[in-house]
Amino acid sequence: MYIEAVPNRNSPAAILLRESYRDGGKIKKRTIANLSDWPTEIVEGLRTLLKGGKVAPTNQEAVIVRRSLPHGHVAAVLGTLRDIGLDRLLGPARNRCRDLVIAMIVARLIAPTSKLATARMLDPPTAASSLGEVLGLGPVDEDELYVALDWLGERQQAIEKGLARKHLRDGMLVLYDVSSSYLEGRCCELARLGYNRDGKKGKLQIVYGLLCAPDGCPVAIEVFEGNTADPRTLTAQIDKVKKRFALEHVVLVGDRGMITQARITAEIAPAGLDWITALRAPAIRALAEGGALQMSLFDERDMATITSPDYPGERLVVCRNPDLARERTRKRQDLLAATEQDLAAIAAAVQRVRNPLRGEAEIALKVGAIVNRHKMAKHFDLVIGEASFTFRRKAVAIAAEAALDGIYVVRTSLAKKILDDVATVGAYKNLARVERAFRSLKTVDIHLRPIFHWTAPRVRAHVLLCMLAYHVEHRMRARLAPMLYDETDHEAAAAMRVSIVARAERSDAAKRKQTTGRTDDGLPVHSFQSLLADLATYSRIQATTALNEKYIFTLHTKPTPIQHRAFELLGISPDRTQ
Repeated sequence: MYIEAVPNRNSPAAILLRESYRDGGKIKKRTIANLSDWPTEIVEGLRTLLKGGKVAPTNQEAVIVRRSLPHGHVAAVLGTLRDIGLDRLLGPARNRCRDLVIAMIVARLIAPTSKLATARMLDPPTAASSLGEVLGLGPVDEDELYVALDWLGERQQAIEKGLARKHLRDGMLVLYDVSSSYLEGRCCELARLGYNRDGKKGKLQIVYGLLCAPDGCPVAIEVFEGNTADPRTLTAQIDKVKKRFALEHVVLVGDRGMITQARITAEIAPAGLDWITALRAPAIRALAEGGALQMSLFDERDMATITSPDYPGERLVVCRNPDLARERTRKRQDLLAATEQDLAAIAAAVQRVRNPLRGEAEIALKVGAIVNRHKMAKHFDLVIGEASFTFRRKAVAIAAEAALDGIYVVRTSLAKKILDDVATVGAYKNLARVERAFRSLKTVDIHLRPIFHWTAPRVRAHVLLCMLAYHVEHRMRARLAPMLYDETDHEAAAAMRVSIVARAERSDAAKRKQTTGRTDDGLPVHSFQSLLADLATYSRIQATTALNEKYIFTLHTKPTPIQHRAFELLGISPDRTQ
C-alpha cells in the first residue's frame, strides 16, 4: 500500500490510499480509500507506517532532550583560538595535555575560576558548558589540570618564540611594562613584600613584565620575585628579544620608571637597541631651571623638540597638555585645602584651653599622619614646639611646580628622520595598551589574581595561561569591535583629534553606539563579557527519540540575530565546532 496525491484540474489534489497488484502478468493499482478529508498529520503518520516506520503514541514526546549545555561562548572562544593557530602553537594534535591547556585557556575567558572548579566544569557529570564535550576530554580531575599546567610551563619559551615570529620583526616598536599581583599563602619562593599595586597591604606578591607588539597584542610574559624593582626586569627582556627571538634591532618603549639612565647605559645601549621613554618630574624641573626648557615654547603650540647637554645624542620632545594642566592644578588645590583644614584642627587642639595637645613628639606624630596622607609635606613650612604648632604654604615652591603642570617630556634615541615628533609621542602613548592588558588580566575578564599556587613553576605557568587567554581576547575584541563599545573608525577618530598631545577623541560612529546603545545594524551594543553571556544562551542539545532511546543525536538552538552577527564577525560556524 501507498499514499498518492492525484491532481485535479479545478480542485485540490486528492489524497488516495492505493495498492498495487498483479493481474495476468500486468501490474495494476486500485484505490482503497480517499484520505482527502483527513488531517495532514494523520496522513503523514500513516505514510510513515506504510514505509515501515514507527509512530510515537500521542501521550509520549517524539523527541526527548537528554541534556542542554551552553555552547555559543565556547564556540566563539575556541573557534577564534583555533583560527589564529594558537592550538598548533601549543603542541601536537591528539595530545591530552595540549587539549587540557586549551580547555583552561577557554575557561579563563568564559568562567575564570580555580583549577578545582574548572575540573568540575569540564567533567561530564558536572559540566557547566559544552567545552569538555567539544574537546572530547571525557572524565577530568584537578590533578590532570595541574599536570597540564606543568606541561605548559615547560613549553613557555617555544610558545613565546612562536608568538614573536608572528607579531614582531626587526625595527618594530616593542611595548614593555610591569605590574604585580598578590598571592594567598606564604610558601611560594617568588612571593615577597613589595610595592603593592593592588592595594593589599601586608600581602606577599609577584611582579611580572608583559612584552607586547605595537597594537597591544601580548607576545611574552615573565614572572619575577615580588620585591623586584621595575628597571631590574629589563635585562631579561633584552636577552629575550636579542637571543630567543633573534631580533637584531627593535625600539623598546617603556615608562619613565622603567627605562632609566642606569639601564640605558648598562644594558640597552650596549645591546644596540633604541628606546622611547619619558623624563621624571625632577629631570623636567632641572631642564626648566637650566634654561633648556622655556615656557615660551608653548605660546603658539603644544609640542616642541629640544636638546640638552645632559642627554647627548638624544631627542627630547616636550609636550604641554592644557587639560592635564587644569586637572593637576585642581587636584593640587584640593589637596592643599584638605591638608590645611586638617592641620588647622591640630593647631586648634594645641591652643585650646581645656586638655590641650602637648609635647613636640605627640604633635609631630599627628602632623606627620596628615601630611603623609595627602602627600603635601613639600608644600608646607611646619614649626612644631612643645606647646605650639604653626604652618604656612610655601608659595614660591607651589608656584614653581604649578608652572610645569601639564608638561611631560618624551625621551628617545631615534633621530627625527626615522620617527617624527608626532609618531614618537604616539609610540609612547601606546603604553596605554599594555595597561589595558593588565586591567583585563587582573580584574575585568581573566582574573589572574588571587594566586593560590605555591611553587614557582606553577605560578609562572598560571601567569602564562592568563596571558594566552588575553591573547585570544585581544584578537576577539578586534573582530567583534562593531558589536562592542570599542572604537571601529580609527582614522576618523584620529582626524578629529586636534593634536597628538590632546585627549583622544571618539569617532562619530563610536559616539553613536555609546549614545543610542545600538550598532549600525540596529542590534544592541554589548561589552565583551555581556556578549559572551549572550552567546552562552546558544545551546548544544543531546536528544533521543521515543522510538529508539539508545540513539543519541546532537541539535543546536537557532542563533538569535545578535548571535548570528557575532559568529559572522568571528568567522566561525558554531554547529561545526568540534
